[in-house]
Amino acid sequence: MVFVAELIGDKLLYTISVLTTRYRPLPMFCGMVVAFMAKMLAAVLLGQVISELPVGLVATMSAVTFFIIAFVLWFKEPDREPLNFKPSPYWSTAALTSFSVIFFSEWGDVGQITVVTLTARYQTPLIIWVGATLAMITKALLAMTLGFGLRKWVPKKILRYCAVVVCLVMGILSVLKIS
Repeated sequence: MVFVAELIGDKLLYTISVLTTRYRPLPMFCGMVVAFMAKMLAAVLLGQVISELPVGLVATMSAVTFFIIAFVLWFKEPDREPLNFKPSPYWSTAALTSFSVIFFSEWGDVGQITVVTLTARYQTPLIIWVGATLAMITKALLAMTLGFGLRKWVPKKILRYCAVVVCLVMGILSVLKIS
């Protein structure tokens, strides 16, 4: 149920795909897994609190996160390397970035609300937490596969501009949700 809810119209698919164009897969995947575990644990433990957060607050947190990412990508000095792109060699950078992007955005989204509902109804928090985390990991693997395809076939400069546009659009959509 969480997997289906997360796949339909979720921004995180695009975010993960963009991250995959910049970072090595293993550290990025590890950062994402920890973020998914923490967010699903929060949904299980704080069920009603998360579902009752004001929509404006959730949308504001998401908008700020996406605008900051777009700002950093836009103003970051372009690398002076050949067109064949090599992901960031720093394990901690990839892990921390992927963790931060996932953990600090989209609180109270449809996946977490689904987890809150399932936990309240079935009273099996451990099983629901494991299932929800595995659903998120599966979604991340699908998005990473898309990102690897982009990295292989699209020049780095174009990917950078696309990443900025995606983050700006996601930020604007989050702002519109506030209104």
